[in-house]
Amino acid sequence: MLIVMDKKATQAEIDTVIAVIKQRGFTARPIPGGERTSIGILNNKGHVDGSPFLGLPGVKDAINVTRPYKLVSREFKHEDTIIQIGDVSIGSGNLTIIAGPCAVESEYQALTIAEHVQRSGAQLFRGGAFKPRTSPYSFQGLGEEGLKILAKVREKTGMPVVTEVMDMENMDLVTEYADVIQIGTRNMQNFSLLRKAGRASKPVLLKRGMAATIDEWLMAAEYIMEGGNSQVILCERGVRTFVHHSRNTLDLSAVSVVVKESHLPIVVDPSHAAGQRDQVIPLSRAAVAVGAHGLIVEVHHAPEEALSDGAQSLYPDQFDRMCRQVRSIYNDLKESNG
Repeated sequence: MLIVMDKKATQAEIDTVIAVIKQRGFTARPIPGGERTSIGILNNKGHVDGSPFLGLPGVKDAINVTRPYKLVSREFKHEDTIIQIGDVSIGSGNLTIIAGPCAVESEYQALTIAEHVQRSGAQLFRGGAFKPRTSPYSFQGLGEEGLKILAKVREKTGMPVVTEVMDMENMDLVTEYADVIQIGTRNMQNFSLLRKAGRASKPVLLKRGMAATIDEWLMAAEYIMEGGNSQVILCERGVRTFVHHSRNTLDLSAVSVVVKESHLPIVVDPSHAAGQRDQVIPLSRAAVAVGAHGLIVEVHHAPEEALSDGAQSLYPDQFDRMCRQVRSIYNDLKESNG
């Protein structure tokens, strides 16, 4: 249930509603809005009778929430969430481009790519220090040394950095270095990791599981938000299907569904969806056209030498062309929508 407060409700009236919710054995979650505060009722086992709350001073309405995910839902928060990372805004009204190599391989490699992508318009730098790989014999990342290199990239370019956390063991270490913590597709339903991310002080980029429904994905985001971290960015990265012409099948319909169902920003990863360089730019254009709030794209200055996912990494000149094209599409859409 969502308790909607009047525009003129005082803090004392809001506190009274919170106290009554707690007295009934529920959890109260205040949700500040543009004009008024709403208070979500969590941890209820069934239907909540709203009539006792309607009689309290300052209460405007009590609305039943029909979705299994609550904090993530537009029923709980109608306004779009915009996540601020330094000078970068991710969410409605912004097109955010995140770019960099699949894996951090060396300081020279990371800084070279960072300079290229920043020049083309990337606002955040991505790079894996810990790499979950299908084969135990594949490059697994540089670990803490990779995180230190990412810190140097941020220091020299000013770009915030995004990197993946693999497990509970390295969560604190990744949180110390990263500006945005990425939870990858294989960990989307690692509930212990999601709960720990919910206690983290950094934004979380949550990738959709390779076989997850949209409801399962949004419920994973609910785990993070229920823990207290409201800074969640959803990432569609393709789902596993029977096709062989691409690594995964990019579910662009998920973008419009998520924008309707949730207030959280959504970005698209065309690189992991495609698995092939020549598909990345067309999929990027399509993602922006259907309303994605951003892209996370793999770029490498020498992809033929990359230790991870070189075949899907754009060359810097291709990335530059992609940025110009998607920004043109975004600006045209923004103008046509008024």
